[in-house]
Amino acid sequence: MSAIILDTETNDMKGYPIEIAYGPCSFEQGELWFDQGKVFDEYFSCPEPITYGAMAVHHILESDIAGKPSFETFRAPACEYIIGHNIDYDIEAIRKSDPGFKAKSICTLALARFVWPELDSHTLGSLFYFFSADKVRARDRLRNAHNAKYDIWFTYIVLKNICLKIGIKDMQSLYLFSEQARIPTHITFGKHKGTAIKDIPSDYVSWLLKQPDLDPYLKKALIKG
Repeated sequence: MSAIILDTETNDMKGYPIEIAYGPCSFEQGELWFDQGKVFDEYFSCPEPITYGAMAVHHILESDIAGKPSFETFRAPACEYIIGHNIDYDIEAIRKSDPGFKAKSICTLALARFVWPELDSHTLGSLFYFFSADKVRARDRLRNAHNAKYDIWFTYIVLKNICLKIGIKDMQSLYLFSEQARIPTHITFGKHKGTAIKDIPSDYVSWLLKQPDLDPYLKKALIKG
C-alpha cells in the first residue's frame, strides 16, 4: 500500500493501543479514494488498565479487549505515507508495538487548521458538521461513532474536502503541503503564547532551541524566524 489512513484508541493518554484501524487510500486520476472494503480494525490487550477518562472517549471496556491479541503483535503495513488526525499521536502509539515503523506522515488536523483557520474547532466531529449540508444526518452518523474504524472514515472525508479546497491531486504534493501546514506561525505556550514566531525575543528563541523535547516543526519555524 502506498498510503493508509490510520487511527488508534489507547488505554490512556499516550498509552498502549487497544484498538487500531487503518485502510488504504490513493489518488485515482487526481481524485482521492478510500477503500472501505480493505479496512483493518482490531482490538488488542495491553498490560495496564483502561483509564476512565479514556473509556469515556472511546467506550472500550476491559471486557472488550479480554482475550484479544497483545498490542505487541501488531505490525503496521509497509506504506510510503501514513495519514491521520493528529497523526503523531497514532504513530507514537503504534511504535509501542512496532518500534521500527517509518513512513511519511500527513496530518489532517494541521491541514484543517491551515485551510480553515476561522473555525472554532477542528476536531473530526466539528469538521464533519462543517462539511455536511444535512446536519441531522451528520448528527446521526456522529452519535455513538467514536471508535478507530469510524474515525478513519471521518478522516477520509476531511482529507477529501481539503484536497478539493486546495486543488491537491497527488500524494507527494499532499505530503509537502502537510509539512508546510505543520510549521507554526505563532507560539502556543509559555510567556510569549500567541506571539508571532518572528516577533519572539532572540534570547527566548535561543533557549527554546536548546530544549531536548522541542517539537521539530516548531524548531523549523524558530530557525527560519
